[in-house]
Amino acid sequence: MVVAVAGCTVQPGDDGRGGGTSPVHIDVPADRGTGAPATHGSGTPATRTPGTPAAPPAPRRAPRATPAAPRTVAPARVLWSEGDHGRDVRELQARLKQVAWLFDGPTGSYDDLTAKAVGGFQGKRGLPRTGRADTVTWQRLLAMTHEPTKWELYAFGGQPAAPPDPRCTTGRVLCISKTSRTLRWMIDGRTVSVMPVRFGTELTPTREGVFHVYWKSRHHVSTLYDSPMPYAMFFSGGQAVHYSADFAARGYAGGSHGCVNVRDEQKIAALFAQVRDGDKVVVHW
Repeated sequence: MVVAVAGCTVQPGDDGRGGGTSPVHIDVPADRGTGAPATHGSGTPATRTPGTPAAPPAPRRAPRATPAAPRTVAPARVLWSEGDHGRDVRELQARLKQVAWLFDGPTGSYDDLTAKAVGGFQGKRGLPRTGRADTVTWQRLLAMTHEPTKWELYAFGGQPAAPPDPRCTTGRVLCISKTSRTLRWMIDGRTVSVMPVRFGTELTPTREGVFHVYWKSRHHVSTLYDSPMPYAMFFSGGQAVHYSADFAARGYAGGSHGCVNVRDEQKIAALFAQVRDGDKVVVHW
């Protein structure tokens, strides 16, 4: 049988019976992208057997992702820096002493030694060596240390003085508190000066009670311990209020043989000049 193809119709031919058949229509789908008939590479229309599925469309390439801009990290907030003062600075210094980055104080004043200690601590831990105590530095230091005790905070003095004992409110009195470790020089209930003091140890305690200054010795040297006792003001046997170079160097890490030690030489020199023989001394808790 010979079939002639013209356009989209098949013409009848002789099938040996002398009869004919109706024309058969075959739909050729147009190209979906352009609306024109699908063609081969030569440009001639492409034919498809009826019932054969169309080829899937070519996959579309996903758009290339734009790289994210680099994140900028804000610098840590500075809590304390050189020139600051106060109780928080004192705690910073006490904690730096615990990890052996500071050996003086605490003083409560953020000085050059404190800035140097903070910078060393930062550099050792890969932090920016600024010498300023920021939030990151402070958190690292907190994690490595314990809450300072009262006498770690005030190892070299600076603590607030206790209220005066009632026996100190009249006359000229050296009012000495073992609780706050301070000496108030008072005249008729008015505080003239305050200074930190240190007492005797458990084996050689400082006596408590009401006494009077009975002897002053500017360049005294102990005959019992062969140690200097400058600006000594004796009030009970061999016990006196006097300047102590050891207290100035070691703070409350040490103790006396029963005397009341003062670490500030300038203050005790002024006190020595004002105190008279017979002035009252009150040692209390």
